[in-house]
Amino acid sequence: MPNTMIAERLGMTETTVRKWCKRFIDEGIDGLYDLPGAGRPRTYGDDEVARLMQQALETRPQDGTHWSVRSFADANGLSKSTVQRYFKLFGIQPHRSKSFKLSTDPFFVEKVRDIVGLYLNPPEQALVLCVDEKSQVQALERSQPVLPMGLGYVEGVTHDYFRHGTTTLFAALDVANGTVLGQCKARHRHQEFLSFLRHIEKNVPEDLDIHLIMDNYATHKHPKVRAWFAQRPRFHVHFTPTHGV
Repeated sequence: MPNTMIAERLGMTETTVRKWCKRFIDEGIDGLYDLPGAGRPRTYGDDEVARLMQQALETRPQDGTHWSVRSFADANGLSKSTVQRYFKLFGIQPHRSKSFKLSTDPFFVEKVRDIVGLYLNPPEQALVLCVDEKSQVQALERSQPVLPMGLGYVEGVTHDYFRHGTTTLFAALDVANGTVLGQCKARHRHQEFLSFLRHIEKNVPEDLDIHLIMDNYATHKHPKVRAWFAQRPRFHVHFTPTHGV
């Protein structure tokens, strides 16, 4: 195929096609690799960079819990900018950590499929609610009235407040439309939880089944709570995997 036709098919100039064809004829496959760019050659080869990154991942400084850019640079005789560039290139962040917990629930897969199935394919003639409690919510009252927002200034609240103890928020999130059924109670025992379940029962139409997604909090599995569910067949309980909320 002539160079003109190749250029037209690939959408490039004939000069470019001629250049790469000549390099292939003269040097074979090796001629298709890019030539070294201009500028100073690399100071550290691949093996040295791999050793440095292995050191960053597997060792710690003697006087600290993790490497910093400066401490790693001083320990290896490198510039701070060089270490910073390599850390960024390989995504190494010694100063950061995150917590995790692996579930030990023997029915982890079954529970995940059950709950995710409620989200992806909710049952007909039913309401899916995610239920949980937020305990130790501080009941605070500002010492002076709130100043409303106006033109040119934001809402103002006093920095001091009065404490009125704590409360517990019971909430049920409707996953279909985002609405919440909620109640605040002084404690979060099974008695308060049963009262909240009655509140849910009262506010959900009688012709709908109720699927409750809950964690493994002991209150949710109290014998009296189980007995209450047993007497109401339209309630269906789905527990999240242990340590897998």
